[in-house]
Amino acid sequence: MSTENDDVPLEPLRLKKLDFAELSDEDVMERCAMGSEAAFRTLVQRYRTRIMNLVCRFINDRDRAEEISQEVFLRVFRNRERYRKSGKFSTWIFTIAVNLTKNEIRSRVRHRGTFSLDAMEEESSGQGVTFPDAKPLPDEDLNAHEIGQKVAEALRKIPARYREAVVLRDVEGLSYEEVGQILRIPGGTVRSRINRARLMLKERLKPYLTLEDV
Repeated sequence: MSTENDDVPLEPLRLKKLDFAELSDEDVMERCAMGSEAAFRTLVQRYRTRIMNLVCRFINDRDRAEEISQEVFLRVFRNRERYRKSGKFSTWIFTIAVNLTKNEIRSRVRHRGTFSLDAMEEESSGQGVTFPDAKPLPDEDLNAHEIGQKVAEALRKIPARYREAVVLRDVEGLSYEEVGQILRIPGGTVRSRINRARLMLKERLKPYLTLEDV
């Protein structure tokens, strides 16, 4: 017998209560696109810290990084139906994060009338930008937290295009292919930038490393 509710879409009702922990990011996103708020919350939980840290490493402003991170997830939700499962979810969300972060950096450059690190490096004929070195600390006084701070400081002082590539590869653990897709550069350029970034970081961190590390 027909009822007045026969024309109501049944798709949301078909979304069973699943254990999202057992699903891949892509499967969870697929369910988010179908209307599952629980799936969206799962993605936020999985990526909130990673996205926040990624943005913060690029702009060194935790409050603004938090705002940008919220915008990243807002865009994920708004564009959920455009996501295609054939692509990795991590590549998709990191692309959104990197693009928003680049927009923030461009905005700061315009409003403050400053030069970007990339532009400064171009003017120095690819020799890099010289910064005063921090006073070295004895190895025995360094702990993991302090080393992490030195690495973060060194990352901030290398040109942006190298920082982006090495953070995505060495910090976030993305593949070279994913880094290339996110930054929209060919594989050879990805490897070149990462290798150059590693050399610059190694040089800056020499005062804080043991002889074996160097």
